[in-house]
Amino acid sequence: MIEILNSHEAARAKVTGALVGQILQTLRDRSVVGTNLLDINAWAREMILGAGAESCYVDYAPAFGRGPFGHYICTAVNDAVLHGLPHDYALADGDLLTLDLAISKEGIAADAAISFIVGPTQDTVSTQLIQATEHALAAGIDAARPGAKIGDISYAIGTVLREAGYSINTEYGGHGIGSTMHQEPHISNNGRPNRGYKLVPGLMLALEPWVMTNTAKLITDPDGWTLRSATGCRTAHTEHTVLITEGAPQVLTLPPSS
Repeated sequence: MIEILNSHEAARAKVTGALVGQILQTLRDRSVVGTNLLDINAWAREMILGAGAESCYVDYAPAFGRGPFGHYICTAVNDAVLHGLPHDYALADGDLLTLDLAISKEGIAADAAISFIVGPTQDTVSTQLIQATEHALAAGIDAARPGAKIGDISYAIGTVLREAGYSINTEYGGHGIGSTMHQEPHISNNGRPNRGYKLVPGLMLALEPWVMTNTAKLITDPDGWTLRSATGCRTAHTEHTVLITEGAPQVLTLPPSS
């Protein structure tokens, strides 16, 4: 299913997107050395419910997971990259943490992810990974113009990731979003330009480039959800929900300071 939002739905999407951005920024600020992943989940739950919103994750039970997910946010550390199931783990200095959050408010969903290094210790490999996903996301957003096609977004994202020296996994990527979290069209992080669905105003997309340092292969944790790099290398993942307009795309999930 591909949804095209009307003006009233688009207005609600902006409210949901702003809430996602605000919650992620708050969680980033609170995620310091010693913070437990289960505390991050508890904070997410408190903020989601306090805002009168609903989690898109807690009851989520797709075919690829061991559902329902049962938590309010995805927390992926170091070699984990997607669908990280929160568990009893205290963050250490230098950990690379990805937070992925999707919520629904007044019937419209929004989805975003951020990757960052916890604590004062920084390293070049992690910084380059994060920057590559951020630059790829920016390129994908810039390509999301009316009249362009899904392949143009995929090509823009993939070009940045390839030029940065990373292999690209195409099993998981971006997606349409609207009244539900995951919709068509699928947006691969690598593709050919001028292919696929034509973008029109009112279409809302979640774009999410992610990479692993030295592999494109994933393995699944025994929890049935958390996806990790097959080699144990570090990973990064950045995502925004964007709304296609008559002109430039609107990024709905920016943090409040942006």
